[in-house]
Amino acid sequence: MKLIKPFFTFLCFISVFAFEMYAQEQLPLLQLIKDLEVRYDVKFSYSESDVEAVLVENPKADASLKTIITNLNETTLLNFKFLNDRYITISVIDKTISICGVLISEADGLPLMGASIVVENTQKGIITNADGEFELQAIPVNAAITISYLGYETLQLKAIQLRKQLNNSCETILLTERVEALNSILISKYLTTGLQKRIDGSTVLNTEKFGTLPGLTEPDVLQSIQALPGVESINESIANINVRGGTNDQNLMIWDGIKMYHSGHFFGLISAYNPYLTEKVEVTKNGTSSEFSDGVSSTINMFTKNNIDESVSGGFGANLLHADAFLQIPLSKKLAVHVSGRRSTTDVFSSPTYNKYFEKSFQDSELTTNSENISAAQQSSDFSFYDYSAKLLFNTNDNQKFRANVIGINNNLDYTESFENSEGETESKTSNLKQENLGFGANWNATWSDKFTTELSGFYSQYNVDALNNRAETDQSLTQANEVLETGVKLKGQLAINSNLSFLAGYAFNEIGVLYQTTVSAPSYDRTKKDVLLNHAAFAEVEYNKHNTYLRLGVRGNYFQKFNSFLVEPRINLRQKLSNHFALKLQGEFKNQTAKQRIDFQDDFLGVENRRWTLANEQLIKISKSKQASLGFEYNQNNWLFDVEGFYKIVDGITASNQGFYNNFQYVNANGNYQAQGVELLINKTAAKYSVWASYTYSVNNYEFNSITPSVFPNNVDVRHSTSIAASYQILKNLEASIGGIWRSGQPYTKPVEGNETIKSGNDTVVNYDTPNQENVDDFIRVDASLSSKIKLSNKVNGQLRIGVLNILNRKNTINRYFELNPENTDEALRVDNQSLGLTPNCSFRIIF
Repeated sequence: MKLIKPFFTFLCFISVFAFEMYAQEQLPLLQLIKDLEVRYDVKFSYSESDVEAVLVENPKADASLKTIITNLNETTLLNFKFLNDRYITISVIDKTISICGVLISEADGLPLMGASIVVENTQKGIITNADGEFELQAIPVNAAITISYLGYETLQLKAIQLRKQLNNSCETILLTERVEALNSILISKYLTTGLQKRIDGSTVLNTEKFGTLPGLTEPDVLQSIQALPGVESINESIANINVRGGTNDQNLMIWDGIKMYHSGHFFGLISAYNPYLTEKVEVTKNGTSSEFSDGVSSTINMFTKNNIDESVSGGFGANLLHADAFLQIPLSKKLAVHVSGRRSTTDVFSSPTYNKYFEKSFQDSELTTNSENISAAQQSSDFSFYDYSAKLLFNTNDNQKFRANVIGINNNLDYTESFENSEGETESKTSNLKQENLGFGANWNATWSDKFTTELSGFYSQYNVDALNNRAETDQSLTQANEVLETGVKLKGQLAINSNLSFLAGYAFNEIGVLYQTTVSAPSYDRTKKDVLLNHAAFAEVEYNKHNTYLRLGVRGNYFQKFNSFLVEPRINLRQKLSNHFALKLQGEFKNQTAKQRIDFQDDFLGVENRRWTLANEQLIKISKSKQASLGFEYNQNNWLFDVEGFYKIVDGITASNQGFYNNFQYVNANGNYQAQGVELLINKTAAKYSVWASYTYSVNNYEFNSITPSVFPNNVDVRHSTSIAASYQILKNLEASIGGIWRSGQPYTKPVEGNETIKSGNDTVVNYDTPNQENVDDFIRVDASLSSKIKLSNKVNGQLRIGVLNILNRKNTINRYFELNPENTDEALRVDNQSLGLTPNCSFRIIF
């Protein structure tokens, strides 16, 4: 006891000295508690998690214990209560507080813009600004806060830990990159909120966080990616997306692991994929992972939501074309179902938007081209579309997950012609066009350790387009069908060797069958062709990401059993950071494609849908093979981005019949290639409330067909100059506007020989075309605008109103030009111009809960 008493006196002296030194300064409450316990010989009872993040003013050294406790009750959200003279309890008061923080990447110390801050079990949340900052008011002190950011570990904190301090300071929060996610996000706000750029050069579209793009009223997946440099649609159709001069069938489209063969409603004006269950979309133009082949121009990979929530959530809405709804239903902690559906309202009422879309989609088809004997009054059409999807989510345990999906897409068109027969009676004949894509998929993901994961997946995809064309004038029936069936299985494993290096390897098997059939009643004619192809593939790649270097090296081997052919596809993706703001990037890839579309402008499918899928046979139709390389640099500082990239691409094995020629090459079965080379430039400035960007692409794209004269001439999608400028601005907290414009060179076309416009070909007279694609239609110019407003309807229900206008200047743009024989004068060719959309308004309203 003699030793203890002096020792206790010494401790008290040290405590008093410390109090004098740090008076009126802030210190952790935990430290103060320990000091008070020693100084006043008392005991505090508390939960460490309630007090560990609390800072308090350092009390004066001469203050009494009761004065200190009273002050703590007044200045904190904690309740200090004396049980007796020696024991004091600490509990959390049921209050609301303001929380704030600054998110920083642990890897490089840079702020993280666009991260999600969500208050669990409420509708409250926010996204960090350009400096990584966030702030929320009136948050329950006991609330759980979830902080998430793509490519980083999700963090859960208590609200009290993020409490805004008395001096208005905020907590700095470090987020750690996920070990398995070497391919991290490089730019979190790219063009607009929800668009992100990865370190490998691919672009990620996060539909849930997606901002406002000019002209759009929905986060349309395939419309939105056209904001990227080098990606555009030469005829305003998402069914005809051209990536670096390629055709639409050269884009590999994957929905939750299912390969899709159809992408649009309204024959290409609306994306067929519901964006409200599609969580993210990855777009890769070059340097693709060896896991993927096909799609010699790009890979568009869509992922639906993959987590099991604690409560039911969903939404529904409508615009002037369709209505839709989606639900996420947790059945237990390990089992959930996600469903979505969308249907057009076009067969119920005709909105101004529908009329504009109808006019654009069906120009030059039998629906709008009247014959001599059948007037417009004797024609009627009924058009509708729908799509649906469902997903089963089952977590067998913490380390194994099973997912199963189904998706269905349908377009249906009925067209009726009425006429008066020889007996004076009125008869009618109805033609029909139906387009469908049905897909099933499943995958099993297993985590065997912190470093090793495997995934087994499979899919079935069926595409059908069927047409019955009953011709009133000739009493002839034309039946056409095109079907694609594909089944695929893939097994892959990924090993994280360390936090900077991973290895991926796997095997894939695909079987694809394609059928197309034509039947004519008078005269009797029937043609059916069916091809089947099996493909075995093995792939491997290594991915390295440390400090200033990102490198992904891969190789894929494809064996085609039918041709006894083996193709090797090397891949490279390199990004080298030379300073804090400047980086060089190099990408390259070999790819192949066996299924492609043939285009026929005669009688295919009522003249509305003129493409049919075919399969390579290595005779008339070769396997398409691409080689692509790109080199560029990025400069990123103070939320300014300068991105310049030069590319060179050659695609061999194309056929003249799948290019869509409007000249004398339309029916030529020639094999050749196209070479596209150019430069893409992007300038982007982002801030918390606005984003401004401008892009410019210069490219030269030429065909080469050795069996055609001339053998080299401009590609049908050779657009030498393409520029877009846009800006989005958050006017108020819940009100955002955007405006933008597009200018690009006109599409090439082939004109007839002047003075000799037609020529005899056997018994027929045809247009006598001049040198192919030497002329261009007028430049394409379009200005769009959108306005988006979020409306809080209740604590758990939010609304959103969006208004968009395409082509607000109502400019008449010619998107294609061709010539046909004048039926009244066979010595003359008539010019036909296809027009773009005119001024097209749309609006949508959604309820989200």
